[in-house]
Amino acid sequence: QVQLVESGGGLVQPGDSLRLSCAASGRISTFTMAWFRQAPGKERTFVGAINWSGTDAYYSDTVLGRFTISRQNANNTIFLRMNNLKPEDTADYYCAKQTRPFGSTRLRPHDYSTWGQGTRVTVSS
Repeated sequence: QVQLVESGGGLVQPGDSLRLSCAASGRISTFTMAWFRQAPGKERTFVGAINWSGTDAYYSDTVLGRFTISRQNANNTIFLRMNNLKPEDTADYYCAKQTRPFGSTRLRPHDYSTWGQGTRVTVSS
């Protein structure tokens, strides 16, 4: 079972940028990977996903144009670059791996079976 470990969270000011990383303990090169987030007192929501080859990415409307997902399959790592952060981006951020290989970036949360422990991002002045 592959394990996922997120890192890079922290406290930043509005307008700042941050890059999160998600390191996998095993090979993820054939799996679509995604980022989700959960704000305090709210349900977990989809942020974005990147397909196995890195040639397709899909984002939620709330982060489109500000966040970018990338991956380095050679290092079994994915990234979430977040620009122009807003207070409403404050949340615990989780990376996730789809259950089946070569999946679409537009699948539902239940299609992801491996989750990291999360990294906290706080955007506040």
